[in-house]
Amino acid sequence: MKVISTKKAPSAIGPYSQAIKVGNLVYTSGQIPIDPATGMIVEGGIQAQARQSLLNVKAILEEAGLTMGHVVKTTVFMADMNDFADMNAVYAEFFAEPFPARSAVAVKTLPKGALVEIEVVAEI
Repeated sequence: MKVISTKKAPSAIGPYSQAIKVGNLVYTSGQIPIDPATGMIVEGGIQAQARQSLLNVKAILEEAGLTMGHVVKTTVFMADMNDFADMNAVYAEFFAEPFPARSAVAVKTLPKGALVEIEVVAEI
């Protein structure tokens, strides 16, 4: 097991790692839309927040020597399922065919009042 950590994504805000490499898989922790430069949630609604969450995921994968093309599974947590179409439009900018498997669920609340949180599993 190896810890993956980068300053190009937000630091963990609790007792967890940004990502863990086990065998030929990398598991990221859920990434909320914190701008690592400011430490604040980005403004601009679900699209801006989905973009920042995915940029954070991308930075962690790059630290592991991977790209978004290595992602095999994503999980998207949203505070409001009515935001799905707008989130999906941004999500489509980050992935190409063959698309990773995905789950998308609505949750009551997310850390720091975020609208979205995204985690991935990538294969090396």
